[in-house]
Amino acid sequence: MSDPQTPHKDDRLLEKALTNKIIDDYFDNSESWLRAILRMCIFSLTHLDGEAVFLVECPNQAVAKRLSRKTYPFQDMVYFLTDDIDSNDRSLFCYKESDGKNWRCFDTSTKSWKSLSSLQSSTTSADKREWGMGNGDWD
Repeated sequence: MSDPQTPHKDDRLLEKALTNKIIDDYFDNSESWLRAILRMCIFSLTHLDGEAVFLVECPNQAVAKRLSRKTYPFQDMVYFLTDDIDSNDRSLFCYKESDGKNWRCFDTSTKSWKSLSSLQSSTTSADKREWGMGNGDWD
C-alpha cells in the first residue's frame, strides 16, 4: 500500500487502473453492492512469506469487514492476474488504523485479523515496482 503522502503518484494511478479493470472484467456479474464498495478500494499484488498475495486496500474498517465476510469472489485473483498455476488464493483486506500509521488486515489464509507495521510501495526494485508493492512486516 502506498502511503498517501507518497511522491510517486503514478503508483496510485496504476493501482487504481488495475482496480477498475478488475472490477469491470472480473466482477461484472457480481452483485451491484459489491461492485459499488469495490470502487472505493485499491487493488494490488504484494509478496508475503514468499508468495504472491492479492491486496485490497479499503477506505475504512466497515468496508474491510464487509469484504472479509465475502472472500469467495477473490479466491482465484492471483492466478487471474499472474497466470501462475501454482499460486494460492491468499488475499488481504486492509484498512488504515486510527493512528494513521498501521494497517489492520484480514488474511484469508488464516481467516484472522492482523496488524501490519508496513506495506508500502517501493521504487528500489524493478520487481517491486512491477507489482506496485513492497514487502509487508507482520506485527
